[in-house]
Amino acid sequence: MTKSYKRRNFIKNVGIAGIGLAITSNFGGISLNREKRIPQGSRIGIIGLDTSHSVAFTKIFNNPSAADDLGGFRVVAAYPKGSNDIEASVSRIAGFTKEIEALGVHIVSSIEELINKVDVVLLETNDGRLHLEQALPVLKAGKKLFIDKPLSASLDGVLAIFEAAKKYKVPVFSSSSLRYFENVRDIEMGKIGRVTGADTFSPATLEKTHSDLFWYGIHGVEMLFTVLGTGCKTVSRVFTDGTEIVIGIWDENRIGTFRGLRSGKPDYGGIVFGDKDVLRINPGKDYGYRSLLVKIVEFFQTGKSPVSPEETIEIYAFMAAAEESTRNKGIAVSLESTLKKARQILND
Repeated sequence: MTKSYKRRNFIKNVGIAGIGLAITSNFGGISLNREKRIPQGSRIGIIGLDTSHSVAFTKIFNNPSAADDLGGFRVVAAYPKGSNDIEASVSRIAGFTKEIEALGVHIVSSIEELINKVDVVLLETNDGRLHLEQALPVLKAGKKLFIDKPLSASLDGVLAIFEAAKKYKVPVFSSSSLRYFENVRDIEMGKIGRVTGADTFSPATLEKTHSDLFWYGIHGVEMLFTVLGTGCKTVSRVFTDGTEIVIGIWDENRIGTFRGLRSGKPDYGGIVFGDKDVLRINPGKDYGYRSLLVKIVEFFQTGKSPVSPEETIEIYAFMAAAEESTRNKGIAVSLESTLKKARQILND
Protein backbone atom coordinates (compact mmCIF):
# COMPACT_ATOMS: atom_id res chain seq x y z
CA MET A 1 0.00 0.00 0.00
CA THR A 2 1.37 3.39 -0.94
CA LYS A 3 1.82 6.41 1.30
CA SER A 4 -0.79 8.27 -0.76
CA TYR A 5 -3.42 5.63 0.03
CA LYS A 6 -2.72 5.84 3.73
CA ARG A 7 -2.80 9.58 3.90
CA ARG A 8 -5.56 10.44 1.45
CA ASN A 9 -7.96 7.48 1.39
CA PHE A 10 -7.63 6.69 5.07
CA ILE A 11 -8.49 10.25 6.03
CA LYS A 12 -11.37 10.20 3.56
CA ASN A 13 -12.80 6.84 4.65
CA VAL A 14 -12.10 6.93 8.35
CA GLY A 15 -11.27 10.41 9.54
CA ILE A 16 -8.57 11.39 11.99
CA ALA A 17 -9.97 12.15 15.40
CA GLY A 18 -6.56 13.29 16.59
CA ILE A 19 -3.99 10.88 17.90
CA GLY A 20 -2.58 12.14 21.20
CA LEU A 21 1.13 12.34 21.91
CA ALA A 22 0.94 10.44 25.15
CA ILE A 23 0.60 6.75 24.37
CA THR A 24 -1.57 6.03 27.38
CA SER A 25 -4.15 8.65 26.43
CA ASN A 26 -4.85 7.57 22.85
CA PHE A 27 -7.29 4.71 23.23
CA GLY A 28 -8.17 4.43 26.90
CA GLY A 29 -11.70 5.67 26.29
CA ILE A 30 -12.57 3.56 23.26
CA SER A 31 -15.87 1.70 23.49
CA LEU A 32 -15.28 -1.25 21.20
CA ASN A 33 -17.68 -3.89 20.00
CA ARG A 34 -17.04 -6.24 22.94
CA GLU A 35 -20.54 -7.14 24.01
CA LYS A 36 -21.18 -9.39 21.02
CA ARG A 37 -19.67 -12.75 21.92
CA ILE A 38 -18.63 -15.12 19.16
CA PRO A 39 -20.10 -18.59 19.84
CA GLN A 40 -18.25 -21.88 19.98
CA GLY A 41 -17.45 -23.43 16.60
CA SER A 42 -17.41 -20.18 14.70
CA ARG A 43 -16.02 -19.73 11.19
CA ILE A 44 -12.60 -18.17 10.58
CA GLY A 45 -11.54 -16.51 7.36
CA ILE A 46 -7.92 -15.88 6.38
CA ILE A 47 -6.62 -12.99 4.29
CA GLY A 48 -3.21 -13.63 2.75
CA LEU A 49 -1.64 -16.95 1.78
CA ASP A 50 1.90 -15.62 1.33
CA THR A 51 3.06 -16.84 4.76
CA SER A 52 3.49 -20.25 6.33
CA HIS A 53 1.44 -19.02 9.30
CA SER A 54 -1.75 -19.37 7.26
CA VAL A 55 -1.20 -23.09 6.72
CA ALA A 56 0.19 -23.75 10.20
CA PHE A 57 -2.72 -22.01 11.92
CA THR A 58 -5.26 -23.84 9.75
CA LYS A 59 -3.74 -27.23 10.55
CA ILE A 60 -4.13 -26.51 14.27
CA PHE A 61 -7.65 -25.10 14.09
CA ASN A 62 -8.99 -27.73 11.68
CA ASN A 63 -7.44 -30.72 13.44
CA PRO A 64 -10.34 -33.09 14.28
CA SER A 65 -8.63 -33.72 17.64
CA ALA A 66 -8.28 -30.03 18.55
CA ALA A 67 -8.74 -29.43 22.27
CA ASP A 68 -11.64 -27.50 23.76
CA ASP A 69 -9.53 -24.40 24.41
CA LEU A 70 -9.64 -23.70 20.65
CA GLY A 71 -13.40 -23.32 20.97
CA GLY A 72 -14.31 -25.45 17.97
CA PHE A 73 -13.22 -22.62 15.66
CA ARG A 74 -12.44 -23.69 12.10
CA VAL A 75 -10.87 -22.00 9.10
CA VAL A 76 -13.48 -22.24 6.34
CA ALA A 77 -12.41 -19.66 3.72
CA ALA A 78 -9.27 -17.88 2.55
CA TYR A 79 -8.41 -15.02 0.21
CA PRO A 80 -4.92 -15.75 -1.21
CA LYS A 81 -3.77 -12.26 -2.19
CA GLY A 82 -0.69 -11.14 -0.30
CA SER A 83 2.35 -9.07 -1.16
CA ASN A 84 2.71 -7.64 -4.64
CA ASP A 85 6.49 -7.38 -4.74
CA ILE A 86 8.22 -9.14 -1.82
CA GLU A 87 9.57 -12.12 -3.74
CA ALA A 88 9.85 -14.42 -0.72
CA SER A 89 6.12 -13.90 -0.21
CA VAL A 90 4.82 -13.74 -3.78
CA SER A 91 6.58 -16.97 -4.76
CA ARG A 92 4.82 -18.94 -2.02
CA ILE A 93 1.19 -17.99 -2.63
CA ALA A 94 0.43 -20.72 -5.17
CA GLY A 95 1.92 -23.48 -3.03
CA PHE A 96 0.24 -22.37 0.17
CA THR A 97 -3.08 -22.02 -1.65
CA LYS A 98 -2.91 -25.68 -2.69
CA GLU A 99 -1.98 -26.74 0.83
CA ILE A 100 -4.83 -24.86 2.46
CA GLU A 101 -7.35 -26.09 -0.13
CA ALA A 102 -6.31 -29.63 0.77
CA LEU A 103 -7.32 -28.86 4.36
CA GLY A 104 -10.91 -28.24 3.23
CA VAL A 105 -10.73 -24.46 3.05
CA HIS A 106 -12.73 -22.66 0.35
CA ILE A 107 -10.66 -20.21 -1.74
CA VAL A 108 -12.47 -16.95 -2.51
CA SER A 109 -11.78 -14.21 -5.03
CA SER A 110 -12.21 -11.11 -2.84
CA ILE A 111 -12.17 -9.89 0.74
CA GLU A 112 -15.85 -8.99 0.42
CA GLU A 113 -16.70 -12.58 -0.53
CA LEU A 114 -14.64 -13.82 2.42
CA ILE A 115 -16.44 -11.54 4.88
CA ASN A 116 -19.82 -12.95 3.85
CA LYS A 117 -18.69 -16.50 4.65
CA VAL A 118 -17.04 -16.05 8.06
CA ASP A 119 -17.55 -14.72 11.58
CA VAL A 120 -14.00 -13.57 12.38
CA VAL A 121 -10.81 -12.90 10.41
CA LEU A 122 -7.08 -13.60 10.58
CA LEU A 123 -5.18 -11.05 8.47
CA GLU A 124 -2.04 -13.01 7.64
CA THR A 125 -0.66 -11.12 4.64
CA ASN A 126 3.10 -11.02 5.19
CA ASP A 127 3.38 -7.50 3.79
CA GLY A 128 2.52 -4.92 6.45
CA ARG A 129 2.05 -2.22 3.80
CA LEU A 130 -1.23 -3.86 2.78
CA HIS A 131 -2.70 -4.31 6.25
CA LEU A 132 -4.70 -1.08 6.54
CA GLU A 133 -6.19 -1.47 3.07
CA GLN A 134 -7.13 -5.11 3.75
CA ALA A 135 -8.33 -4.46 7.31
CA LEU A 136 -10.76 -1.64 6.47
CA PRO A 137 -13.52 -3.75 4.84
CA VAL A 138 -13.30 -6.24 7.73
CA LEU A 139 -13.65 -3.48 10.31
CA LYS A 140 -16.49 -1.85 8.41
CA ALA A 141 -18.28 -5.21 8.46
CA GLY A 142 -17.88 -5.40 12.25
CA LYS A 143 -15.76 -8.59 12.21
CA LYS A 144 -13.23 -9.08 14.99
CA LEU A 145 -9.75 -9.08 13.52
CA PHE A 146 -6.35 -10.56 14.39
CA ILE A 147 -3.51 -8.97 12.40
CA ASP A 148 -0.28 -10.92 12.25
CA LYS A 149 3.10 -9.25 12.58
CA PRO A 150 4.15 -6.78 11.44
CA LEU A 151 1.00 -4.84 12.23
CA SER A 152 2.13 -2.31 9.62
CA ALA A 153 5.27 -1.40 7.71
CA SER A 154 5.56 1.95 9.52
CA LEU A 155 4.54 3.58 12.78
CA ASP A 156 2.04 5.93 11.10
CA GLY A 157 0.44 2.84 9.56
CA VAL A 158 0.10 1.28 13.03
CA LEU A 159 -1.63 4.42 14.30
CA ALA A 160 -3.95 4.44 11.27
CA ILE A 161 -5.08 0.86 11.92
CA PHE A 162 -5.96 1.56 15.55
CA GLU A 163 -7.73 4.77 14.57
CA ALA A 164 -9.82 2.74 12.12
CA ALA A 165 -10.61 0.21 14.86
CA LYS A 166 -11.73 3.12 17.03
CA LYS A 167 -13.84 4.57 14.22
CA TYR A 168 -15.72 1.33 13.58
CA LYS A 169 -15.75 0.16 17.22
CA VAL A 170 -14.23 -3.21 16.34
CA PRO A 171 -11.39 -4.65 18.44
CA VAL A 172 -8.07 -5.53 16.83
CA PHE A 173 -5.39 -7.83 18.26
CA SER A 174 -1.81 -8.19 17.03
CA SER A 175 1.03 -10.14 18.60
CA SER A 176 4.12 -12.21 17.94
CA SER A 177 3.80 -15.79 19.14
CA LEU A 178 6.98 -15.26 21.17
CA ARG A 179 4.96 -13.31 23.71
CA TYR A 180 3.66 -16.67 24.88
CA PHE A 181 6.90 -18.46 25.72
CA GLU A 182 6.13 -21.09 28.33
CA ASN A 183 8.15 -19.76 31.28
CA VAL A 184 7.06 -16.15 30.82
CA ARG A 185 4.13 -17.27 32.97
CA ASP A 186 6.54 -17.55 35.90
CA ILE A 187 7.19 -13.82 35.62
CA GLU A 188 3.49 -13.05 35.44
CA MET A 189 2.98 -15.10 38.62
CA GLY A 190 5.57 -13.01 40.45
CA LYS A 191 8.15 -15.75 40.93
CA ILE A 192 11.08 -13.37 40.41
CA GLY A 193 9.41 -10.43 42.13
CA ARG A 194 9.26 -6.99 40.58
CA VAL A 195 10.95 -6.93 37.16
CA THR A 196 13.84 -4.46 37.26
CA GLY A 197 15.30 -5.03 33.78
CA ALA A 198 15.59 -7.46 30.88
CA ASP A 199 17.68 -8.43 27.86
CA THR A 200 16.15 -10.24 24.87
CA PHE A 201 17.43 -11.40 21.49
CA SER A 202 16.03 -12.66 18.20
CA PRO A 203 16.79 -12.57 14.47
CA ALA A 204 16.50 -9.09 12.99
CA THR A 205 16.78 -9.58 9.25
CA LEU A 206 15.65 -6.61 7.15
CA GLU A 207 13.14 -6.12 4.34
CA LYS A 208 13.66 -2.98 2.25
CA THR A 209 9.93 -2.25 2.04
CA HIS A 210 9.49 -2.11 5.82
CA SER A 211 10.81 0.10 8.60
CA ASP A 212 13.93 -1.51 9.97
CA LEU A 213 13.03 -3.79 12.92
CA PHE A 214 9.36 -4.07 11.93
CA TRP A 215 9.97 -7.01 9.58
CA TYR A 216 11.56 -9.48 12.00
CA GLY A 217 13.05 -7.73 15.02
CA ILE A 218 9.47 -7.38 16.26
CA HIS A 219 9.79 -10.86 17.79
CA GLY A 220 12.52 -10.02 20.26
CA VAL A 221 11.14 -6.55 20.95
CA GLU A 222 7.74 -8.05 21.76
CA MET A 223 9.41 -10.37 24.27
CA LEU A 224 11.04 -7.33 25.90
CA PHE A 225 7.69 -5.59 26.34
CA THR A 226 6.04 -8.79 27.51
CA VAL A 227 8.26 -8.85 30.59
CA LEU A 228 8.79 -5.09 31.16
CA GLY A 229 5.40 -3.76 30.12
CA THR A 230 4.82 -0.23 28.89
CA GLY A 231 6.61 2.87 30.13
CA CYS A 232 9.64 3.12 27.86
CA LYS A 233 10.83 6.72 27.63
CA THR A 234 13.92 6.81 25.40
CA VAL A 235 15.70 4.48 22.96
CA SER A 236 19.25 4.39 21.58
CA ARG A 237 20.96 1.88 19.29
CA VAL A 238 24.49 0.81 18.44
CA PHE A 239 25.94 -1.90 16.18
CA THR A 240 28.77 -4.31 16.94
CA ASP A 241 30.00 -7.38 15.04
CA GLY A 242 26.83 -7.90 13.01
CA THR A 243 24.56 -7.46 16.03
CA GLU A 244 22.46 -4.45 16.85
CA ILE A 245 21.93 -3.46 20.46
CA VAL A 246 18.87 -1.37 21.26
CA ILE A 247 18.74 0.15 24.73
CA GLY A 248 15.49 1.37 26.22
CA ILE A 249 15.08 3.33 29.43
CA TRP A 250 11.79 2.60 31.18
CA ASP A 251 10.09 4.36 34.06
CA GLU A 252 11.84 4.06 37.43
CA ASN A 253 15.12 3.80 35.49
CA ARG A 254 14.53 0.20 34.47
CA ILE A 255 16.67 -0.79 31.49
CA GLY A 256 15.64 -3.13 28.69
CA THR A 257 17.91 -4.17 25.84
CA PHE A 258 17.23 -6.00 22.60
CA ARG A 259 19.96 -7.70 20.58
CA GLY A 260 19.01 -8.15 16.94
CA LEU A 261 20.87 -10.85 15.04
CA ARG A 262 21.36 -9.55 11.51
CA SER A 263 22.63 -12.97 10.40
CA GLY A 264 19.10 -14.29 10.77
CA LYS A 265 20.22 -17.19 12.94
CA PRO A 266 16.99 -18.58 14.44
CA ASP A 267 17.81 -18.02 18.10
CA TYR A 268 15.27 -16.52 20.50
CA GLY A 269 15.40 -15.88 24.22
CA GLY A 270 16.52 -13.57 26.95
CA ILE A 271 17.12 -12.98 30.62
CA VAL A 272 14.86 -11.15 33.03
CA PHE A 273 16.04 -9.54 36.25
CA GLY A 274 13.75 -9.33 39.27
CA ASP A 275 14.24 -8.07 42.78
CA LYS A 276 13.92 -11.67 44.02
CA ASP A 277 15.50 -13.78 41.30
CA VAL A 278 16.74 -13.97 37.70
CA LEU A 279 14.97 -15.95 34.98
CA ARG A 280 16.14 -17.04 31.55
CA ILE A 281 13.30 -17.06 29.04
CA ASN A 282 13.31 -19.55 26.19
CA PRO A 283 10.84 -21.28 23.89
CA GLY A 284 10.42 -24.34 26.14
CA LYS A 285 9.51 -27.84 25.04
CA ASP A 286 5.88 -26.94 24.29
CA TYR A 287 6.55 -23.78 22.31
CA GLY A 288 4.68 -23.33 19.07
CA TYR A 289 1.84 -21.36 17.56
CA ARG A 290 -0.82 -23.06 19.64
CA SER A 291 -0.48 -20.80 22.69
CA LEU A 292 -1.04 -17.76 20.49
CA LEU A 293 -4.08 -19.36 18.85
CA VAL A 294 -5.66 -20.00 22.25
CA LYS A 295 -5.32 -16.27 22.97
CA ILE A 296 -6.78 -15.43 19.56
CA VAL A 297 -9.81 -17.62 20.32
CA GLU A 298 -10.28 -15.89 23.68
CA PHE A 299 -10.10 -12.56 21.86
CA PHE A 300 -12.67 -13.65 19.29
CA GLN A 301 -15.01 -14.89 22.04
CA THR A 302 -14.75 -11.86 24.34
CA GLY A 303 -13.74 -8.98 22.08
CA LYS A 304 -11.01 -8.02 24.55
CA SER A 305 -7.47 -7.98 23.18
CA PRO A 306 -4.85 -9.69 25.39
CA VAL A 307 -2.47 -6.87 24.42
CA SER A 308 -3.74 -3.31 24.71
CA PRO A 309 -3.53 -0.89 21.78
CA GLU A 310 -1.32 1.32 23.97
CA GLU A 311 1.25 -1.45 24.44
CA THR A 312 1.25 -2.42 20.78
CA ILE A 313 1.74 1.20 19.73
CA GLU A 314 4.61 1.58 22.20
CA ILE A 315 6.31 -1.54 20.80
CA TYR A 316 6.31 -0.07 17.29
CA ALA A 317 7.32 3.37 18.57
CA PHE A 318 10.29 1.69 20.30
CA MET A 319 11.41 0.18 16.99
CA ALA A 320 10.87 3.41 15.07
CA ALA A 321 12.88 5.33 17.69
CA ALA A 322 15.73 2.82 17.34
CA GLU A 323 15.86 3.52 13.61
CA GLU A 324 15.92 7.25 14.24
CA SER A 325 18.69 6.81 16.81
CA THR A 326 20.85 5.14 14.17
CA ARG A 327 20.24 7.98 11.73
CA ASN A 328 21.43 10.33 14.49
CA LYS A 329 24.63 8.41 15.33
CA GLY A 330 23.25 6.55 18.32
CA ILE A 331 21.83 9.40 20.37
CA ALA A 332 18.85 8.65 22.59
CA VAL A 333 15.44 9.35 21.02
CA SER A 334 12.24 9.84 23.00
CA LEU A 335 9.19 7.79 22.15
CA GLU A 336 7.06 10.91 22.56
CA SER A 337 8.90 12.72 19.77
CA THR A 338 8.78 9.61 17.57
CA LEU A 339 5.01 9.39 17.96
CA LYS A 340 4.64 13.09 17.24
CA LYS A 341 6.43 12.67 13.89
CA ALA A 342 4.30 9.64 13.00
CA ARG A 343 1.13 11.60 13.71
CA GLN A 344 2.33 14.41 11.47
CA ILE A 345 2.96 11.95 8.62
CA LEU A 346 -0.52 10.51 9.06
CA ASN A 347 -2.12 13.94 8.92
CA ASP A 348 -0.15 15.18 5.87
